[in-house]
Amino acid sequence: MRSKYRLGVDAGGTFTDFVLAENDGNIRVFKSPSTPEDGTIAIHHGLGQIAEALNKPVSQIVQECDLCINGTTVALNALIEKKGVKVGLLCSTGHEDSIEIRLGHKEEGYRYEADFPPAHMIVPRHLRRGIDGRFLADGTEYSELNEQQIIDAAAYFKEQQVESVAISFLWAVRNPGHERRAKELIEQLLPGVFVCTGSEVYPQIREYSRTSTTVVNAYLSPVMRRYVERIDEYFRNLGAKYPVRYFQSNGGLAIGEAMQGRAVNAINSGPASAPQAGLYVARPFDIDNVITVDMGGTSFDITLTKGGHTNLSKDIDFLRYRIGVPMIQVETLGAGGGSICQVDEFGMLQVGPESAGATPGPVCYGKGGTRPTVTDANLVLGYLNPDAVLGGTIRLNRDAAWQAVKKHVADPLGISVEKAAYGISTIVNFNMVNGIRRVSIERGYDPRDFALVCAGGAAGMHISSLAEEIGSRTVLVPKVASVFCAFGQIISDVRYNYLASEPMPIHREAELSLLNERFHELESQGTEHLLADGFQLGDISLSRSVEMRYQGQIHECPVELPGGEITPDTIDGLLEAFHRRHEELYTYSEPNNPVELVNIESTLTGKVSKPPAQQLAATGRTLADALMGHRPMLFDADGHWIETGVYHGERLDVGLEIMGPAVVEEPTTNIVVRPGWCLVLEANNCYRLTRMS
Repeated sequence: MRSKYRLGVDAGGTFTDFVLAENDGNIRVFKSPSTPEDGTIAIHHGLGQIAEALNKPVSQIVQECDLCINGTTVALNALIEKKGVKVGLLCSTGHEDSIEIRLGHKEEGYRYEADFPPAHMIVPRHLRRGIDGRFLADGTEYSELNEQQIIDAAAYFKEQQVESVAISFLWAVRNPGHERRAKELIEQLLPGVFVCTGSEVYPQIREYSRTSTTVVNAYLSPVMRRYVERIDEYFRNLGAKYPVRYFQSNGGLAIGEAMQGRAVNAINSGPASAPQAGLYVARPFDIDNVITVDMGGTSFDITLTKGGHTNLSKDIDFLRYRIGVPMIQVETLGAGGGSICQVDEFGMLQVGPESAGATPGPVCYGKGGTRPTVTDANLVLGYLNPDAVLGGTIRLNRDAAWQAVKKHVADPLGISVEKAAYGISTIVNFNMVNGIRRVSIERGYDPRDFALVCAGGAAGMHISSLAEEIGSRTVLVPKVASVFCAFGQIISDVRYNYLASEPMPIHREAELSLLNERFHELESQGTEHLLADGFQLGDISLSRSVEMRYQGQIHECPVELPGGEITPDTIDGLLEAFHRRHEELYTYSEPNNPVELVNIESTLTGKVSKPPAQQLAATGRTLADALMGHRPMLFDADGHWIETGVYHGERLDVGLEIMGPAVVEEPTTNIVVRPGWCLVLEANNCYRLTRMS
C-alpha cells in the first residue's frame, strides 16, 4: 500500500458494504443501505460512518487512500429490471432476427414446455435494420457497404429517440472495416448517442453470441456511464489522489474510462471478487484449491478456483441473454436465509427459489411474514439465538417460527415440527450441494480436492453440512465473511482481457508466425493500456489461452498456453494439454484426430500491492472465557436434541480448539460446528473447521 488506507465499496441491492484496510493490517467493516437511485448517497452515508469511527473528515480519509474500489450491481440490476436504454441494431441483411431465434435455444427444464414465454427482446423488431455489404470468412470483401441504408436507419433511430446503437456484421472479426465505417456514420449523424461494435466488444467467432453481447453492452453502457461519472466526480470533489477503480466480471479492476463503454464487463461485478478473497484467506494454509460459497438472504453464489486459477465462463446464457465475454463463473441459486418453504400440490416439500426478502422477511422477524423460511427453520433447530436482536431493532421470535413451520410444513406432511425444520435444512443443503457439483464435478473437478470458503451471513449455519456432502475435510470462515466481496476488491489486481479469432489447423507444421504476430498485437495493446494507467513493466504479467476443438466439432475446449514465442515444441505441449482437458470434460480424447484452433485470448494483469495480512496474537484466554452457555440443538432427523455449547466469537483466543457440536456467534453470522468437526481461530483472523471423523 502506498498510503494509509485502501477502501473497498460493494454496492449491493439491499446494502452497500465498506471495507477499510489500514497499512498496519487492521480491517474495518461498515454497512449502509443501498440507494439505487444514486449510488453516491449510500457511499456518503458509509463514509460518514468511517469518518466517525476514525474521528477524521471524510475528505482526509479519501485523500489518504491509495485505492478506492467500487463493485456495483448497477449493470446487473438494469438488466434484471429491464431499465437499460432504447437500443437500435445494425446487422447484416438477413440476420435481423438472430437475437430472437437464439440458435433455437430453449432454457434447460423448459425445452418441451410450449407455453414457456420467449425471452424479452432488448431491441424490438422495428429497431433492427439489415445493412447490405459483406466480408467473407477470410476477411476479403464480397460486397460493398450500403451507406445509404445506414443513413436511413440513423434517421429512423433519431425519430424513435434511440439512445444507443449496436453494430454487428458477419465476419467483422476477420475484417472490421464495415463496422468501423458504420460507427463513424452513426456518430456523425446521431451525436450524443452511444455506439459500439461487435468487433470491439467481443471480437470472436459466432455471430449470435457477438450480436447478443454487443446489444446487451449497448443497452447497459449509458446507464453505467452515468453511474461512473457520478462516482468519479464524487471522489474527485473529495480530493482523491488516484482514480476510482471498478470491479469487472473477469475478477479484475479497471478505471472508470474503461468501464463506461463496456458495461457488459460489469454484469457480475459483485460476486466476481469472491475467488480472490477465497485464495487470500486460504494461502496461509498452503491451499490453492477453493470453492467459495456466499449465502445471503436471497441467493447462494458459488465460485471455484483450482491451483490458484478461477473458472471463467464464456459464451453463456445469463438472464436469458447470451454473453460472450469472459466472466468469473458464478453459479447462483435461489437458496438464501429468506427462501420460502412450502408443500406443493404433489405433497412435496419445496425450499425456494421464492424469497421473503428483507420485507416482510422471515416470520421470526415479526415484520409481517407468514410463510416459514430457512432462517425460521434454523431458529427452530437452535442454530440461532432466540434472544438475538438484529440491527438493534428486530428481536427474533422462536414461537412464531415454530408455529409457521408447524402450520405450513409439519401439519401438511403429518410429521413433527422438529423433523419438518430439519427437512427444510436438508433440502436447502441438497440444493446448494447440487450447485457446487455443477461448478466442480460437471466441469471435471473433484470437490473432495477443495477447501470450502464460507461467506455471507447465513452460510455459517450450513457450511459443515455442505462440506460433509461433497467430501471436503477443510472449511475456512473468515471474520470478514459478511462483507467478503468488498474485501476481495481491495486485494485484487487490474486486469484486461484481449480476444481475437484466428481459426487454423494446429500441428507442428502450422503457420505459427501468424499466431505469434496476433498474440504480440494483443499484448502490446494491453501493455500500452497498463503503462498509461501508471504501472511499470515489472508490475505487468500476462497469461494466454486458446480455444481448440477436433475438426468437425461444434464447440471448443479452452486450454492455457505458455507465454513467449510459439514453436513446434510449444504446439506439442498444447496438443497434449488439449487432449487431457477434453478427457477431463467429456471422459474421452482422440489423440490421432486433427485439431484446429479457433479463438485466442491474452489476459494482461497489473499487479497491485496487497494490504498487509492481519495477524492475531494469543492473549492467554481460555475456552471458558468465550463460553456463553448452552442451548438444545438438533443435528439429525431423529429428534435427538443435544445441549450444545455456545461461544462468543470476539472472546475466542487464537489456537483454541472447539469440538463439535458447538455454535460460535459472531456479530454478523453464526458458525455451526457439527458433531465430528473441530473449529480453531487461526492467527490470520480466520476460523478453520476440520473434519475429524
